[in-house]
Amino acid sequence: MHLDTATRQHWMSVLSHSKPESLAAKMVALNIRADYETLRAPETGLVQLQGRMGGTGERFFAGDATLTRAAVRLSNGTVGYSWVLGRDKAHAERCALIDALMQQPSHFQTLSETLITPLEADRTARIAARQAEINASRVDFFTLVRGDNA
Repeated sequence: MHLDTATRQHWMSVLSHSKPESLAAKMVALNIRADYETLRAPETGLVQLQGRMGGTGERFFAGDATLTRAAVRLSNGTVGYSWVLGRDKAHAERCALIDALMQQPSHFQTLSETLITPLEADRTARIAARQAEINASRVDFFTLVRGDNA
């Protein structure tokens, strides 16, 4: 099965942004299991965050973030990878396993509908709730022009 890069990036993003307990519960509910070997045991380290002024300017160092990565290989040879923010090694391994399974034609459609789509909806709902919370405390400032003397 040939997948384009954008499709894989999408599901890897959804997995890495999912709540660890939510992903674990959904995997148990869907009875997702597979024979795999660990290629790279989950390990935690630091990654440097960079930014650009206005999105196009010179790069600048914005700080460090904790990152956990893992790699697994299914019994048929398919390799799955994951990179998640934070220190949750079990979450990184689960994400790598789902990445490997998503590359299989026999699992792609089912996992897309029963796992990826609900996790994406959960994240969208969390973002919307946070935006509503922020907007509730928003203060709009405006300037009044006083008279004709500019």
